[in-house]
Amino acid sequence: MAKRPRVDSKEVGLVAGLNLFHFFLGSKDLHYGLWDDDLELDIRNLPAAQKRYSDYLIGHIPQGVRRILDVGCGAGGLASELLARGYEVQGVSPSPLLTEAAQKQAGPDFRIHQGRFEEVDLSGEAPFDLVMFSESFQYIDLDTVLLRAQSLLRPGGYILICDFFKTDAPGKSVIGGGHRYDRFLEVLEASGLAVRAEDNITDRTAPNLDLVDRMGRELILPTMKLIGYTFKANRPLLSKLFTWKFRKKLDKIDHKYLSGERNARSFAKYKIYKLFLLQKPEA
Repeated sequence: MAKRPRVDSKEVGLVAGLNLFHFFLGSKDLHYGLWDDDLELDIRNLPAAQKRYSDYLIGHIPQGVRRILDVGCGAGGLASELLARGYEVQGVSPSPLLTEAAQKQAGPDFRIHQGRFEEVDLSGEAPFDLVMFSESFQYIDLDTVLLRAQSLLRPGGYILICDFFKTDAPGKSVIGGGHRYDRFLEVLEASGLAVRAEDNITDRTAPNLDLVDRMGRELILPTMKLIGYTFKANRPLLSKLFTWKFRKKLDKIDHKYLSGERNARSFAKYKIYKLFLLQKPEA
């Protein structure tokens, strides 16, 4: 009997977060927002901050670009905006749950290729004018991603990356994700791609982590305490068994999300968030 595929808990968490933010805030995106001085750092302003991020990213698309491949298209918010502006957009999504959400949001004109970027067959769709990675670059094998993206581009086509990388700061961060920045620069230099634009937006994205920290302290922690109190009072034996069985996982979650270290200051120390517009040689 074939094993049933395991459901990725991160995938479930992303979709749950999307549903939560959409219900309470009307947000349709999963990506970070851009926080400038004129926008108060308040969870109610997250949709506006995310809209600024989308506008910022789309504003770096060069003239002449028509066909775009959105790699790791998330919930389809960015693709929807691109389609509305007249671009022809296709997506790549490794997550069945997010694919469903993206298709629903972006509509039938958005073709999504299900699978990992390293493996999905796009030979019949290339060439594209631009391959885009919006907070998805960090999840793809660094040694092959730029070569793979170039192979899908027309001569003179572009790669647009907007994502965060790990710095060489000493210590260990509770904030995961990101390729090593120095290693990325080595791969970029060897790729033959020309850098047409580069921008460091760490200071504008880091405040998102203060919102996460606030949610942990003011929403997640009290909720967990309430559930734990009820479970312990009503099912004391099961509560003891559950705590013993999952102690290490619970401690890990507590340290990662509720320790107070998941904040803007820590993000700015251990991560660098940058935009790169790269161009493939004309010949």
